[in-house]
Amino acid sequence: MEIVRGSAQIPPGLPSPVVTIGNFDGVHIGHQKIFRTVIARARALGGTSICYTFDPHPQRVLAPDRCPALIVTLHQKLALIAAEGMAVTVVEPFTTEFSRQSAEQFILDVLYGRMRPVEVYVGHDFHFGKGREASFATLEDLGARLSFRVEVIDEVTVDGGEVSSSRIRRLVAAGQVEEAARLLGRPFTLEGRVERGAGRGRGLGIATANVAVENELLPADGVYAIIGRVGEASGAPAGAPEGALIPGVANIGFAPSFGGARRTVEAHLLDVDRDLYDLPIEIRLLARLRDERKFPDAGSLVAQIRRDIEAARRVHAAHGDASPRPPRARGPAAKGGTAPVGRGPARPEE
Repeated sequence: MEIVRGSAQIPPGLPSPVVTIGNFDGVHIGHQKIFRTVIARARALGGTSICYTFDPHPQRVLAPDRCPALIVTLHQKLALIAAEGMAVTVVEPFTTEFSRQSAEQFILDVLYGRMRPVEVYVGHDFHFGKGREASFATLEDLGARLSFRVEVIDEVTVDGGEVSSSRIRRLVAAGQVEEAARLLGRPFTLEGRVERGAGRGRGLGIATANVAVENELLPADGVYAIIGRVGEASGAPAGAPEGALIPGVANIGFAPSFGGARRTVEAHLLDVDRDLYDLPIEIRLLARLRDERKFPDAGSLVAQIRRDIEAARRVHAAHGDASPRPPRARGPAAKGGTAPVGRGPARPEE
């Protein structure tokens, strides 16, 4: 997937662009439906599938006190979009100046002026322009004048409710990661790097990786069955090949048995005993096992952790291959080849 940093950098002359516009936080199954529709139409037309998204989230600029904790990092979002098979993703820097454009200005100058779409697909609650003044009807009207077709993708429902980023945030915040996974189409996942902690886990005989998490959204405090994925090409731990999916348990919270004052994420990867400091780590949360609680002594804590590990093994056994493979671009979607999705700078649609 080709990543374009800003619409001004879009390569000219892309054949028959089929575009979707949105923030796409979470890249949940509703977003996936949009991407797959766009890709199918681009292939049918011999064109280019394009995702147009924003960084930072518009509310981070316009109303930071009301901006939600995002489900995925930009790195995760781009990797997940690439995994769907989109050919191009445009990451538009969202600024105060950019937000002042009227809907018509945005369509004429950016959408039409820089992409020349033949078709545009949006979610059912799509709004855009200064103050979110315009909706699908505005886009459809201007599309008719500029000779591109506009279509709304109907909402996706699970358990009688709409799949949305806000619903997923509520589920994750409540620790309901199994329910959230059904809406995401994969486990809710944290990413970060292993940092040095107090070393208490190793002292208890159960080494833990202290994770400096990059995600904004964290689940409710507690103990979780997880799948971990550690390391890069230059440094996978012994016994865990690069990209290997490793069962484990994680504690999220304040470590009350040790008087912790800072919320932390600590992961114990089963059957891996190796220094993981400074390595990137991905934690896929499969199920919440219990609340975090304070124990009277180290022996009681260790006994409970061992019970947690056995409970996690049962969860892993029930899941089988408990998590989809790490997101990777599948190859050319409709135009061009693939490119590594890297970190770095990179509300229409949730």
